[in-house]
Amino acid sequence: MRISRSKVAIAALAAALAIPALGQDKPESILPPGFGDPTPPPSAPRPRAAQPNRPDAAPTAARPAAPAAAPLVPAPLGLTPIGPGGPDAAPTPLATPVSTVAPPAATDFAAFVRADMPAYARRSLAQVGVVGPAQGAMATDAFGRANGRYLETLMRRLNPPVASRWVSIVLRRALLARVDTPRGVNGADFAAERAWLLVRMGESVAARAMVQAVDTEDYTPKMFVAAMQAALAAGDPAALCPAVEAGATLGAERGWILARAMCAGLSGMPAKVQPLLTQARRTRLAGGVDLLLAQKVAGTGQSGRQAVTIEWDDVSQLTAWRYGLATAAGVEIPATLLATGTPAVDGWRALAPTLAPNVRAAAAELAAARGILSSAALIDLYSAIDAGDDQSVAEAGIARDLRASYDASSVAGRADALKRLWDEPKTDEGRYARLVLTAGAAARLPQSLEKPDIDRIVASILSAGLDPRAMRWREKAERGSTAWAMLTLVDPAEPVASYDEVSAYAGANDSDGLKRRMFFAGLAGLGRMSASEIERGARTLGVRVGREDSWTRALKTAVVDREPGTVALLSAVGMQTRAWRGVSPEALYHIVTALRAVGLPGEAKMVAVEAMSRL
Repeated sequence: MRISRSKVAIAALAAALAIPALGQDKPESILPPGFGDPTPPPSAPRPRAAQPNRPDAAPTAARPAAPAAAPLVPAPLGLTPIGPGGPDAAPTPLATPVSTVAPPAATDFAAFVRADMPAYARRSLAQVGVVGPAQGAMATDAFGRANGRYLETLMRRLNPPVASRWVSIVLRRALLARVDTPRGVNGADFAAERAWLLVRMGESVAARAMVQAVDTEDYTPKMFVAAMQAALAAGDPAALCPAVEAGATLGAERGWILARAMCAGLSGMPAKVQPLLTQARRTRLAGGVDLLLAQKVAGTGQSGRQAVTIEWDDVSQLTAWRYGLATAAGVEIPATLLATGTPAVDGWRALAPTLAPNVRAAAAELAAARGILSSAALIDLYSAIDAGDDQSVAEAGIARDLRASYDASSVAGRADALKRLWDEPKTDEGRYARLVLTAGAAARLPQSLEKPDIDRIVASILSAGLDPRAMRWREKAERGSTAWAMLTLVDPAEPVASYDEVSAYAGANDSDGLKRRMFFAGLAGLGRMSASEIERGARTLGVRVGREDSWTRALKTAVVDREPGTVALLSAVGMQTRAWRGVSPEALYHIVTALRAVGLPGEAKMVAVEAMSRL
């Protein structure tokens, strides 16, 4: 069967702002301050009313105290580095200094924003989000009775991308869900924190949707920060226009002031553009390439085109402002400058409709490995490349191999095309991305294939969550192989396993026994082993699944309180590392256990399988 060839729509404009997109290898600590501390002496459990459908085996743990409140008024967005610090990080100056004015209190915004809808059409801040359970998101009580400040602090300190593609997918579902606003926080502020985390995850489209779920009349200073970030990441300066006057009135953020000029140009009012740009230049609000990019975007409106040349020779750092406006104006960013950005930029580029498919391809593969793009979306992208006019680019060769993996004249030819795709990448993340890309093609291979690369076939199918298709290879998988271990984890019959099953594993590339320990942690976390067998395996392999710290206690409390959103967030906190070798078997056990206990057994299986396929 030939893969479909969809035309990729090329949408309008892109984004705006000046935030250094500095790269960072990994956080200094996997957990936020306070997590990982030695276990304190046990205290008396708090009284809890009996509630139905609670996992009886889950121990009761005290809810972590809400951390000290972070400042509600963030530093000026245009001065904030992109990184784990978030909107409240210390400001860093631009090349052109500018004095800042403290934003007004949130209660003053009614004076700045003109209500343009009747009261009955206003959306409540008691429940904010983008999608509901019918669209695959979590329920309204996903965060239960967790303290809002506690959740916001976890979000702000999280440093994505996390190791697991599937944990990232679950976290996105939690962040996008239309949920009840937790106690202790404003609904707009909680939405802003979610949008800011989505931006840092590379989920630019989701972040913009989260911002747009709040009426501009209800914007708080923190929401103005998130709105600017989301618009820049999505390459959509027009998204700023509904709130541009209120944002510019803040006086503290140069991005909003310059956005007035851009919105005037985009609205077809070129007469208003030049005075605003002239004022910005005179007051040293911005200069150099930052001002030229704003001028170029402003000139794209009706009857307002301006010939502005952008030179990158003297620019040493990619910022969100530069990325967003260059993408909006169709200005190519040098590869050396893109290399200075955070991993989030890969996600932004993968989702940018203004970039040509072959330009997006490399970033899109990384985005798929991180859970931002699905296997189907990645196939559509390469289908567009295959249908394009330029077949000389390297990406066209990948597209041809992908097509051959579906419609080669023989089964052996299809298998050979898959092998070429799998063998080409040089990095672990790149190799896993190819497994995601080829999931559909691998699922179509017949079990009669001679000498199949069964480990990679099964890993590819399961990377997209197609476990029923993968189970067809069960009889072909040799006992003790990696494919056998992965299929054991997802077996729908869920047979009780003994430690002998774990000791039988002798998969490839496991000289230090880490994959065997991960296999044990996955089986134990999925509830597939008895307590005595878990104790036997933990003692034999040295996996201390019973050890507690602040993070494990927080997970257990979220499980007892039936809070899948909090579990998703804490699971991501426990996986703040770019490589799976940075995730301990103990962490995998607790994450898989928690996901299963809050009603996400399918996702729990996929996380356990991912550990086997990516090591």
